[in-house]
Amino acid sequence: MLSIFILIGAYRYYAQLAERFGKTKWHFGILAIAIYLGTQLFFGFSYGIYKGISDPYSVEEVSYTGFSLINIISWIISIIAVYGVYKFLEKKFMKEQISKPSLEIEKIGDKDL
Repeated sequence: MLSIFILIGAYRYYAQLAERFGKTKWHFGILAIAIYLGTQLFFGFSYGIYKGISDPYSVEEVSYTGFSLINIISWIISIIAVYGVYKFLEKKFMKEQISKPSLEIEKIGDKDL
């Protein structure tokens, strides 16, 4: 349930970034969801493989309900990954915005009658 709230927050966070720089909002919202879920899956598979190799009989006793330390750690790692990509995209968009001429310069000489 907590993952759903994190996904909604990540979607809105990325959509606001896209809106600020004139990009398509839902593309970046889906990107946020993909980053979060991809990190969750990668962490889950990695932990499952580690657990399977270190103690093969413990895999049968895994409970997927409730909060566990592993769930909390995976949420934190996924949020950090989403935030890191957000900062990367923000810097990239800032550089693109600075390198492009402003719209006001392009409109010099246009006559709107």
